[in-house]
Amino acid sequence: MPTKSSRLTTLPAGLVPLLTMPQIETYYGVSDWQVLQWIKAGMPVAPFAGRQRRFDLAEVQAWMAEQDADSSPQLVAASA
Repeated sequence: MPTKSSRLTTLPAGLVPLLTMPQIETYYGVSDWQVLQWIKAGMPVAPFAGRQRRFDLAEVQAWMAEQDADSSPQLVAASA
């Protein structure tokens, strides 16, 4: 009988799995409350049939980078 590890297959090129909420929490090291706050603030949630939320990691990372850029202090040149 084959072992479980021998049944694993690689994903086709370009196919990226959607992450669950616990996986996003683990990836960023935050609580479920924090993820819910990010969702309220506009973090992208992938369409998914069912009650659970799913997240495309690339979209979430792009959204996080955008949030970091928006919250960083802007240097303003003094007008002379």
